[in-house]
Amino acid sequence: MNESRSLLQHFLAALAYRTQKALRGAPADFGDFRAGTHVRTPHELLWHMTGLMGYARTMLHGGDFAPPPLPSLADEVERFHATLTALSADFADPALNASISDAQFLQGPLADAMTHAGQLAMLRRLAGAPVASENFIVAEIRADNTSSAQPEPAAPDAWWRPDQPPQPPGPPPREDPDA
Repeated sequence: MNESRSLLQHFLAALAYRTQKALRGAPADFGDFRAGTHVRTPHELLWHMTGLMGYARTMLHGGDFAPPPLPSLADEVERFHATLTALSADFADPALNASISDAQFLQGPLADAMTHAGQLAMLRRLAGAPVASENFIVAEIRADNTSSAQPEPAAPDAWWRPDQPPQPPGPPPREDPDA
């Protein structure tokens, strides 16, 4: 397997990790949370993300992919991760020739899906159940794990509190030892 395909597999694993981070511990009714008129619910976002991964697979296999909606968020989560896993296996198969470049996979359906993983996290905050921040550089992301069984954060931000607004970029302010 070439290096760019290996990186695409790692990207899929990062997508699985960030999606599960946004969903782990969500309130039971989170799947139906609607932030506004014509704004996708988390359930609808995951359905769309599954469609994106299936569309990416058509670039390797041909055909069309239009997943029907599933009745629950849990069902959609399971199908999303199964589709991620299938796409990762496709990227490992040297016999499959894609109709687009690896860069186009990244700039198109994969980047789109990662945007939606961020939207899921934002919807959690809007729903009153924010997701804790962490240093993703040290997250335990393995290219062979695109399942919903993702590890807990390896380096959660100790200063994070659910009742505080998001902090500015960079390290948190140091406490004044003289105060």
